[in-house]
Amino acid sequence: MSNSTLSFVRTTLEVEKEPPASTVGVLGWVRKNLFSGWLNTALTLFALYLVWIIVPPILNFVFFDAIWTGEDGSYCRHQNNRGLIPDDTPIGACWAFVDAKFGQFIYGRYPADERWRVNIVFFMMAIGTITLAIPSLPYKKWNAIFMLVIFPILAFFLLVGGYFGIAHVETPLWGGLLVTLVVAITGIVVSLPLGVVFALGRRSEMPVVRLVSIIFIEFWRGVPLITVLFMASVMLPLFLPEGVTFDKLMRVLIGVALFSAAYMAEVVRGGLQAIPKGQYEGAQALGLPYWKTMNLIILPQALKLVIPGIVNTFIGLYKDTTLVLIVGLFDLLGAIQLSFTDPKWSTPGTSHTGYVFAAIGFFIFCFSMSRYSIFMENRLHTGHKR
Repeated sequence: MSNSTLSFVRTTLEVEKEPPASTVGVLGWVRKNLFSGWLNTALTLFALYLVWIIVPPILNFVFFDAIWTGEDGSYCRHQNNRGLIPDDTPIGACWAFVDAKFGQFIYGRYPADERWRVNIVFFMMAIGTITLAIPSLPYKKWNAIFMLVIFPILAFFLLVGGYFGIAHVETPLWGGLLVTLVVAITGIVVSLPLGVVFALGRRSEMPVVRLVSIIFIEFWRGVPLITVLFMASVMLPLFLPEGVTFDKLMRVLIGVALFSAAYMAEVVRGGLQAIPKGQYEGAQALGLPYWKTMNLIILPQALKLVIPGIVNTFIGLYKDTTLVLIVGLFDLLGAIQLSFTDPKWSTPGTSHTGYVFAAIGFFIFCFSMSRYSIFMENRLHTGHKR
């Protein structure tokens, strides 16, 4: 009996089958991420329960039961969008109060007929920031020169005035979002280069430079910001010669910048320590001097590594601007709190509405910085992806 080999060769491809519906699409994502096990399922159900009990009251307060128009606080005490209600019935946010006080929240006590100057500064700042933030736009060098050199000078002359026929506006009249942005942007712009300098100084091989840098960093990190502001505003004038004074806002700007620079120095130092020793040795092998080594090789890599820490410091600084209220400067939150004293708008929901408005304003700026830092981190971090 002879052996025979039978074989079969397929001439057409097998029809591809669709993956199970439970593994793809929205249903697949939900099953994989929210209900993949008993623990995830329990946490998901608990989170949904929290959403159920927290979100509807917030929506009712902010939107559905809110008062959008009105001439005074009586509109927010006795009626909502469904008509007249009893005085003891809880009602929503009094957005009519925000509408009436919006100018105070943005400009403080800045004269109303001079607010066009603030608007021009805001517009220039927005245009310059956008052109710097978008990588594809050209002329980055000139944009940087404008924002770092020309814009501060123009903003100073426009906001302070007293020149070229523009009325002088004293800084005690400034307030609201204007003061918040002035303090935050000044601190951000000044603290980064100062932080880089002191971070390099702390790693310097020269004992005097290293000692001075360490003393500076540890001193400013060892005291709370509220103490720095209090000392700069109240105690510093006591040590100045008679007749020598500094503007209160200027003293605050200096204190905030130095305080933030100390924290920025430690963030940058962490990035410097993360650079492999071979990078330094390679620069020495090429014969590069110290500053060229730092400028061309070390700092670009170090700053790229610590983008999250840098932006986190910026966000913390922006939120810390609320502390200037302790020295009599009314930032956004301070201007909102000051408006609560107006008896015309004295209602149970006025303060809640003001704080909600402040929270939304701070969240917009902080969240924008956070998302942009993620964008830049992904764009510049390609060499470290695995």
